[in-house]
Amino acid sequence: MTEQMMTFEVSAKRQDSSGSVVHSKQAELQIDTSMAGRLDALNPVELLLASLSACIIKGIERVAGTLGIDYETVDVSLVAHRPVAEARIEDISYKVMLGTSADQAKLDLLHKNLMKFGTIYNTIKSGTTLTGEIFAK
Repeated sequence: MTEQMMTFEVSAKRQDSSGSVVHSKQAELQIDTSMAGRLDALNPVELLLASLSACIIKGIERVAGTLGIDYETVDVSLVAHRPVAEARIEDISYKVMLGTSADQAKLDLLHKNLMKFGTIYNTIKSGTTLTGEIFAK
């Protein structure tokens, strides 16, 4: 039996030497593909971190209700380290602050679910050291 696959599509187009634009569905995103760098657009590493943060937040949306965790806010902060002389990410760490009154045991269970079922999380974890914590704020 053939495994069913989900498909995701994105297209990108260079605008000029200062950047590019990405399209998917009805969304458009300016990205920093310039050699000089841009403050008004995400570079490739920042896009990777944004993708991981979206995966974490979406996972919380999916799982928190099932675990009986009510929350008001989610704040995710991430830090990546890249060796200057090598084109790879050495490690990524994250902190998730959940606006909730849930106890740490429930938050730990939520975290285990995020680590097990997060698509981007597991893709990154397969090639990079990935560590993080979830806290109530």
